Amino acid sequence: MTFSSPLFLFALAAIPALLALQYATRRRARRYAVRFTAVETLRLAAAPSSTWRRRLPLGLLLAAIAALAVALARPHVAYRAAVDQASVMLVTDHSGSMAASDVQPTRLAAAVKAANTFIDQLPGGARVGAVTFSSSADTVQGPVTNHSAARGVIDAQTADGATATGDALLLALQLLHGTDKKHPPAAVVLLSDGAANTGVDPTTVAQQAARDKIPIYTVALGQPGATIPNPDPLGPPVDVSPDPELMAQIAKLSGGRTFNAQSADQLSSIYKTLGSKLGSTTRHREIAALFAVGGLVLLLFAAGASARWAGRLP
Repeated sequence: MTFSSPLFLFALAAIPALLALQYATRRRARRYAVRFTAVETLRLAAAPSSTWRRRLPLGLLLAAIAALAVALARPHVAYRAAVDQASVMLVTDHSGSMAASDVQPTRLAAAVKAANTFIDQLPGGARVGAVTFSSSADTVQGPVTNHSAARGVIDAQTADGATATGDALLLALQLLHGTDKKHPPAAVVLLSDGAANTGVDPTTVAQQAARDKIPIYTVALGQPGATIPNPDPLGPPVDVSPDPELMAQIAKLSGGRTFNAQSADQLSSIYKTLGSKLGSTTRHREIAALFAVGGLVLLLFAAGASARWAGRLP
């Protein structure tokens, strides 16, 4: 909870002040209690006293003061709301290293499943696109509200070729109309398992994304030391360890975040979180009226309790 006018919260100091005043008043009253000599007669004549009834009016009054002080401070609460106009590009690596089985059943199969989980988290009005790449950006779907179009691109991948990360990112930015300063909220989610080894330098593209205010969220997939069979039957296995350093650099330069996934469960969790995050935004709602109404109701109850149970002779 946040406050637009927090200085009004100093009014809460009135609560201990009133308690101190009541304590001082009651102590002063005790000094004269013995001046009435027929105490036992008065005690018999008076109705039985209830401690909580005597204290209830003051308690209600103090609660009313607290509620009204908070209302004057204009409290706000944060909540998540769907962003129907958001545009997201899924950029997925399907180079030959994605055939590695260190992430079960394979890196590519896990990536496809996670990407569909991501799309499931987005609101229906969000625009989703996809770019898949290996030696080049080979399959493309611009951001549209028809999510099945992006799913079709994601599902059709096969592991083969090199890793042209920069080319794919540059195409994703162009599809998001990054050079248009009036573009709606947009982001790129990049999944790759290896170092970029062909095409445009991806760090240069990340700097362009930062200027366009389009963050790139990166996911480095795979376990260090993972291998795939060598195309040469007599050759040693090919090392396909992920490159989290490059992925972290891309995310940092663009203003996004980076993640590491070494299992299918981790990858699915990351994509689910990203889908929820990118498909919604934090908004604030003022709730001063609730505290104001509550304070006034408490004041009315305090007045009624005081009139009903204030001590008086029969």
